[in-house]
Amino acid sequence: LPPLSFQMTTLGNLTPSSTVFFCCDMQERFRPAIKYFGDIISVGQRLLQGARLLGIPVIVTEQYPKGLGSTVQEIDLTGAKLVLPKTKFSMVLPEVEAALAEIPGVRSVVLFGVETHVCIQQTALELIGRGLEVHIVADATSSRSMMDRMFALERLARTGIIVTTSEAILLQLVADKEHPKFKEIQNLIKASAPESGLLSKV
Repeated sequence: LPPLSFQMTTLGNLTPSSTVFFCCDMQERFRPAIKYFGDIISVGQRLLQGARLLGIPVIVTEQYPKGLGSTVQEIDLTGAKLVLPKTKFSMVLPEVEAALAEIPGVRSVVLFGVETHVCIQQTALELIGRGLEVHIVADATSSRSMMDRMFALERLARTGIIVTTSEAILLQLVADKEHPKFKEIQNLIKASAPESGLLSKV
């Protein structure tokens, strides 16, 4: 008899030592075009502060920065492992693969930025194709069109990618109120993430 093949549900347990954050194309030129860009900037900034507190490596890309500008100034890239220009939509470039190979035991990628249905989707699919577990931060990713965003998130969720929120991720990484950084992470999320129009459209 052929072996039974069934897909295990991806549980998505995050631990700081096996996680890397991917910040995708949060650039100045996208500001006027992307829906609720201000909201996803503030949530992205919160995620990067959390990554710094927890010692999680951060990989940042910028799509054709010569034409589209660099990462918006509200987002502090201090301490990022890699900030890389790209023309390919997916963030999975040779330099990114090399950086991932240098992080021992990396299992999970937390992914956010723009646009959900292009660079985020293509990055997520390439990462799961390489056996990594992918968490997309729904309150930190957007597109010019909510239709494109909604169907991208649906499609990705059906492939076993975890669609979640910034607060869920940060608290999962801390895991215990006795964690030495719990208070600082709690301060980051004390003000709830913006209740933007993103929600009604998912």
